[in-house]
Amino acid sequence: MTISTQRTQKNRFDHAVDVFKKHGGILRTSEAIASGIHPDTLYSMRDSGVLDKISRGVYRLESELPLNNPDLVTVAKRIPNGVICLTSALSFFDITTQIPRDVHIALFRSAEEPRLSYPPIRTFRFSSKSFSAGIETHRIDNVIICIYSPEKTLADCFKFRNKIGIDIAIEALHLYRERRKMKIDDIMLFASICRVTNIIRPYLEAIF
Repeated sequence: MTISTQRTQKNRFDHAVDVFKKHGGILRTSEAIASGIHPDTLYSMRDSGVLDKISRGVYRLESELPLNNPDLVTVAKRIPNGVICLTSALSFFDITTQIPRDVHIALFRSAEEPRLSYPPIRTFRFSSKSFSAGIETHRIDNVIICIYSPEKTLADCFKFRNKIGIDIAIEALHLYRERRKMKIDDIMLFASICRVTNIIRPYLEAIF
């Protein structure tokens, strides 16, 4: 490699590093290319250890601090149209004692099933109104992640009680009461959207 070629590669690397830093240190391949990073530069950075591959098509600057929540970050990057839900959302808000074995992700009913080898995911299909209700955005490891609010998550847990277990939903209600500011009106609003008002009301009346 000539000196001129080395300088050109360094300039490309420096530019690419700046682009990654402007995006929190993490980019999908498509995002990197759209931001002006040539595919050859991207793969050279990977091969030289400047970038870490955290999932298929998702790269991160090696110089950045370790991720606090790599599973949620990876899912958010690989499935940008999904919303973190159910047990994964309960865990994020610390209103469950469960340790999720996979990332629970909500998808619009007609969305294509994502292909993701790692981390393990479990998808749940939502109707249009239920899918769009109660979404919050949180910055985790410099990545914006969409996740349902605690109140919407409680309603969802009762809606999907046959898939995740009614015991998880009931426990979440108790921990919600102990650890968070109570927003019963919000819970009932989302329960109405999820069509579980009559199911969740007796449990609310028993503990509030």
